[in-house]
Amino acid sequence: MDTSARIHPAEPARVTLAHLPTGGHWLRERWGGVPVWLKRDDHTGGELSGNKIRKLEYLLAEAQAQGATYVLTCGGEQSNHARATALAAARLGMRSLLILRTDNPRVPPALTGNITLDVMAGADLRWISYAQWRDRDQLLAQEAERLQQRGERPYVIPEGGSNALGTWGYLRAMHELVQQLDAAQVPRPATIVYACGSGGTGAGLVLGAKLLRLPERGLSVAGINVCDDRDYFVRKIAGICAEVEARWQLGANVTEADIDMIDGHVGLGYAKSRPEELATLRRVGQREGVVLDPVYTGKAFHGMVTELSRAPRRFGEAVCFVHTGGIFGLLAGGVNVLG
Repeated sequence: MDTSARIHPAEPARVTLAHLPTGGHWLRERWGGVPVWLKRDDHTGGELSGNKIRKLEYLLAEAQAQGATYVLTCGGEQSNHARATALAAARLGMRSLLILRTDNPRVPPALTGNITLDVMAGADLRWISYAQWRDRDQLLAQEAERLQQRGERPYVIPEGGSNALGTWGYLRAMHELVQQLDAAQVPRPATIVYACGSGGTGAGLVLGAKLLRLPERGLSVAGINVCDDRDYFVRKIAGICAEVEARWQLGANVTEADIDMIDGHVGLGYAKSRPEELATLRRVGQREGVVLDPVYTGKAFHGMVTELSRAPRRFGEAVCFVHTGGIFGLLAGGVNVLG
């Protein structure tokens, strides 16, 4: 795929930040008894690795067009999105402010993992509690107003970069992915499986599947939520898709019936790991040489394997698992993945 070519006449401007196209390969083991083709979106960059940078290509292009001097966003204390935003903003000559959720804002966590990179990017960090997290959009707006009063030009990006504009990142990725699945001769029917944590990646994949008529080509899309529940993400993804339609009139007309979200694998909660999940991480590392993270990809991969153990043809004749990154979270020290 020519990554510089427009994928749709309505496609908005983007700034090139990711190393695209990312590759993919078959896993050695038939996980759950079926072949698994791994899409390596953990290879979008070094410090900018992971799925978030695809969304930021569009979001930061808009920020640049508006003459932004500051980019604001939010996430958990080890947010991959916040890290990618801070580093990408610095690369483009903008400052960043990150609102990060933690157990005790008065005693912020140590400088490990993504937080280390946030600080190295020069980001301003604002720590909030889990209770305050409910008002994150309001807090972002307040910080933006404060910066504006100082003479800055702020640009606000929502959690995970998951809005209509950011969704173009994975609408574009779907065009790339389909060509790769065809070239790899992935058996059909097959399912593209991804970890769902904020909805933007899922919205892009669902939109892409609808516009490219993938069901007619034996391909479907399924998310495995790593937080909240199925109903929340079905509504969230449908809402983002509706925003895309209202803004660009793509003609996809996504409904909730188009969204396959597999619940039941959140386990102990967001960013909390069970021994069996960590065992799957270790097994993937030992048998495949692939590093998953405990928050997103590891939890979703474990959920996928669990589903396959219950119903070997749940996803068809093959699976494409989208590796969305998250390696820096492993360096936070909060989870002993080694057992």
